[in-house]
Amino acid sequence: MGLFDKIKNFMAPADEDELELDEEETLRLSDYEAPVNKGFSKVASDTKMVLFEPRSFDEAEEVARHLKDKRAAVVNLHRLNREYSQRSIDFLTGVVFALDGSIQKIGTNVILCAPKSVGVHGKISIDGDEDN
Repeated sequence: MGLFDKIKNFMAPADEDELELDEEETLRLSDYEAPVNKGFSKVASDTKMVLFEPRSFDEAEEVARHLKDKRAAVVNLHRLNREYSQRSIDFLTGVVFALDGSIQKIGTNVILCAPKSVGVHGKISIDGDEDN
């Protein structure tokens, strides 16, 4: 199959019935398929901060893994009910304590967790928490 045919098939792919690929072509096509993400997302090794919007308490464990890998995490707890939100905060507080890191509220139902290796400077005032 020539380059022109590949471009033509990309722009207007044939029906599955019309495709007749030999084993070698099938193997090469499988190299271009997107990998199926089972469970946890891949994060580049140079990433210093990750963002989370958990939908279940179980996802707090993934946040803990990133903290152990010296990445800060902003966790938006809006999608969790109040009970699971509190359990997540309690769990992450323990993780941060064990790693000698820091945790702070940066918005309504939004927290910042940082390991010791990531410095956090400043404070955000939340809903009337102003110091006068």
